[in-house]
Amino acid sequence: MSKIDKLIRKLLSRPRDFTYDELVKVLNHFGYQEIKKGKTAGSRRAFVREDTKHIIRLHKPHPGNILKMYVIDYVIGELKDQGLL
Repeated sequence: MSKIDKLIRKLLSRPRDFTYDELVKVLNHFGYQEIKKGKTAGSRRAFVREDTKHIIRLHKPHPGNILKMYVIDYVIGELKDQGLL
């Protein structure tokens, strides 16, 4: 099992210690790129998948790096809606 497969399994298990950096790796694997300009500056982040133009918007956790459970649930739901999970 590859590292990305392990990260996806970890995400789907809804852990309380899933980090923002791990989420970025998972979203990059599915073709999402982080937008770092305009209204997504600061703690607001947007990830766009170029082929479908689908956008996932969320807040980057601060001061820590651990994601809130509602963010994990939101991302899982969005990826399932897109047929990626």
